[in-house]
Amino acid sequence: MEGTKWASISGLVIGTVLLSRSIPTTFAFDKPIHTIILVLASCAGTIFGLGRLLPRDAGGARSHEGQQYGAVPLDDLGQPHSSREASPSPGDVRYPSSLRKVRILFLVLVLAICIRVELLREVLANVQCATTNWEPIIPFIFAAWDYFAVQRHRTRLDADDDKLEGSIYEWLESLLAKARYRYVGATALLAFGTIQGLASVSSPRSTFICAAALPYRWVVSLLQRLGIVLDFAILYCIGQLLHQQEGRGQRSLLLRFVSVAWACLFSAVIILIASMVYYIFKEQDWMWVTSLPSLYIWSTLRLDALLCITVVCTLLCIYHVGVMSTSTIATFVAAASLTTTQAWSNSHPFPPTQAGVAFVALWIAIFAFATYLHVETTDDKPAHSTSPTFTKVPSWLYACLLVLFFARTGLWASHSNTVTYHPIDMLIYEAQSQHEAYINQTSASKTLLEAARAYELRYQRNPPPGFQHWYTYATARNSVVIDDYDSIHRDLLPFYALTPEETRQRTWQMIANPWNDAAGISIRSGQVAISPNVMPTHRWMLDGLVDMIGHFAEFLPDMDLAFNLNDECRVAVPYEEAERMRQVGTTHSQIEKPKNAFSDTRSEQWQPIPEEPITETPLQELSWQQTFYDFGSVGCPPGSPARRHRTWNTGELCTTCTSPHSLGAFLADWTLAANICHQPDLADLHGIYLSPAAFKGAHALYPIFSQSKTHGFNDILYPSAWNYINKAKYDPSPPHPDPPYPEKNSSLFWRGATSEGVSPGAGQWRGMTRQRFVHLANNINSSSSPQPLLTPTLHKPPSSSESHTTLSYTLWPLSALISALAPDVHIVDSIARCGGKDCDDQAAEFAPLVPPSDFQDHWRYKYLLDLDGAGFSGRFLPFLHSHSLPFKAGVFREWWDDRVTPWQHFVPLDVRGQGFWGTLAYFAGLRGVVGGREVVLEAHEVEGERIAERGRYWAGQVLRREDMEIYFFRLLLEWGRLTDDGRDEIGFDVDAG
Repeated sequence: MEGTKWASISGLVIGTVLLSRSIPTTFAFDKPIHTIILVLASCAGTIFGLGRLLPRDAGGARSHEGQQYGAVPLDDLGQPHSSREASPSPGDVRYPSSLRKVRILFLVLVLAICIRVELLREVLANVQCATTNWEPIIPFIFAAWDYFAVQRHRTRLDADDDKLEGSIYEWLESLLAKARYRYVGATALLAFGTIQGLASVSSPRSTFICAAALPYRWVVSLLQRLGIVLDFAILYCIGQLLHQQEGRGQRSLLLRFVSVAWACLFSAVIILIASMVYYIFKEQDWMWVTSLPSLYIWSTLRLDALLCITVVCTLLCIYHVGVMSTSTIATFVAAASLTTTQAWSNSHPFPPTQAGVAFVALWIAIFAFATYLHVETTDDKPAHSTSPTFTKVPSWLYACLLVLFFARTGLWASHSNTVTYHPIDMLIYEAQSQHEAYINQTSASKTLLEAARAYELRYQRNPPPGFQHWYTYATARNSVVIDDYDSIHRDLLPFYALTPEETRQRTWQMIANPWNDAAGISIRSGQVAISPNVMPTHRWMLDGLVDMIGHFAEFLPDMDLAFNLNDECRVAVPYEEAERMRQVGTTHSQIEKPKNAFSDTRSEQWQPIPEEPITETPLQELSWQQTFYDFGSVGCPPGSPARRHRTWNTGELCTTCTSPHSLGAFLADWTLAANICHQPDLADLHGIYLSPAAFKGAHALYPIFSQSKTHGFNDILYPSAWNYINKAKYDPSPPHPDPPYPEKNSSLFWRGATSEGVSPGAGQWRGMTRQRFVHLANNINSSSSPQPLLTPTLHKPPSSSESHTTLSYTLWPLSALISALAPDVHIVDSIARCGGKDCDDQAAEFAPLVPPSDFQDHWRYKYLLDLDGAGFSGRFLPFLHSHSLPFKAGVFREWWDDRVTPWQHFVPLDVRGQGFWGTLAYFAGLRGVVGGREVVLEAHEVEGERIAERGRYWAGQVLRREDMEIYFFRLLLEWGRLTDDGRDEIGFDVDAG
């Protein structure tokens, strides 16, 4: 067995590092009970398998000076360790009833495992309320146990031991080795260093709601502390079982390990039976119990294999070096791995971390770990059941610790806490350049031929038939946008992989079954009609579309269109298939002599919509269910984080998710922010992914026209009838004026309902965007964490008369921010789209709810917040037309998305809300006392008014009702070509034009 010592220690170190990196992104915690049953059973099987390699006799006893000792004194109630005195002789040892002790240890171990599993499940279910992790104190608990149970009963040092012999270093080393508190001091330092280090580099708290109206804030903290006690009990029982004696001889090594395996197996069986009984009486959860997604299966199997190997190595380490040393090694390795990884990832000013504190804490942890190992090796070694980790601490270990120390020194030295300019200043400057470039390339064409040639150059195909009618229509209405219709090209490109007949047939399938929630509009001989079987509640939308299309229907070919009646998007083709289809679309070459007319038999090509609905459907319903991995991330590349990772810890901000599209705390790339492929945490941060109200989707490419969509969906975007018929209209009047920007109420305003998604009773509302922003803006019952703001600091070098100002992130109490900025953000009326206890929980959390206000009241406020609902927000375009400054957060994108530039026409916010307060403070200004010093943030009134007025002007140029018609006209010309049997022969002939 001695040969396995170093293999087990190496396996423990490697396994701990790999687990610390893989656990934060595993899918295994989606179903924690399933996972734990599998892990316990697998560990039991692995240990049983290991038992076949272990000796069946009592050969595990170690010799000391030629004598064999098979027992330890009964007085040694703690974990056997190197610090114990030798027994005078085997004959002096008192023996308990060994079998009874083993049974008690076994039962306590099984009970502790079962209770620990339930505590873990409860903590994971409300992990957003978790507090500081205190697991690193476990080695200290063992050291304290060893001190009170063993060390304080040791005889005092002999007088000769106090004499100074040899060097002072040797004398101190000997004194330290014999001190009763030597392990307590080392492990206490290790616990302090690791806890401080982990806290110093931890990510900021997320905006996922830890509800003040619910008891989880203190319950989860209590459960975490109880979990530490149970972890100690589990490790203690395992240690005792692995070193248990039988009479005057040791128990078989095989029996000792197998007893731990049986404990794991018994625990798995008990948890399985209890879970089955629980879920039998909760029938609504039975589908969740039995469904095992492939992502969960493979992620859990990988974690299970890693855990089994690590657990076996841990057991062997406990057998060889004891529980205290094993827990000390695991604690140090895990803390060093996590803190170093965090320091490497977060080298920028945001998120703000205490880099200096983290560096000192790691230094303390390294010193404590080295001290522990050194004390262990210099301790005298009587006969006992464990050996020291090292007989002498090797130089290569000190070298490794020095490398770690210098690596962290480099990370600390390279870490910057300050910036010389405000990121928003840079973002506003870059936005102006981007907008100017957009104007130059979107309206370069001044004639029909120039527009047609620009089309060919841009999209590598001929313009559709009737392009000349569209151009005339657009220029007659003074359209600024002539050349850039990339969103239409992106939406329709995959459909070139379908034949026109397939596209028409799929359109018919969607319209012919009312259950699909897709209404049809038919165009025949220039006349627009609504298909039968339309839901009366959505008639207004179809009437608006008929009105819009009617302005140019005379130039359109006969066609049928399937419009999505739900707010949620519908079609998500897997990335691999969608890419193949796009490649097919790009292979269509230009036609030398195209026919500038659609086929004469268009009306016969479309199958009539039946009066009696059909029942077949290609759609899958996931209403009130999670959709991120079934329909959201399927549009991402296979190796992307959204396909491979699960960010289950909703209590922390995922900084790796935000950094690609952010500049510090502020959203820098609005387009990239909509790309969910690098943002797996969005699975728990928006209603469309948490629990959509009405979701019927398809993975095959079906032609559905939708008002908005999120990344990865293949719906075809069109201008919403909601905006076209002015359901939410910018209509100031004397009772509701729109005053100039400087005269407005300097407050952020939002009113809305909880309509983003459905929360039927499982607490989904805590992650929805609307509820999170309301919770953040009101700091309900002081339940939100302090917020990082960029604040100025004046620097004046001693040798210079000049001073300069830098900016650094400081944490502001949320109460001070609310008092100074006074946002007016509230939910109206009663809680909507909820069920079970979630209705009462939300009502209690957001009380008092406010009555709805007149939509025209918005113009009184300087800052208007726009948030997604179940789909797009119908308020944003009216907000742009006003003199107010719109703030927008959302994942849905609409037809106009390419036309409007963030930071030029509106203020973008990340849906996580991490830059909410910093952005508002930038424009509104702030004065307060933080850290004992007065801080003044000057208001950027000029910048705010400039963005508001630029947005208002640009909306009047490119977001008019006429612009909606022009966009829709061009979209339907493209759709007409796409569905024409002769599409490879038709098009606008530039040379003949």
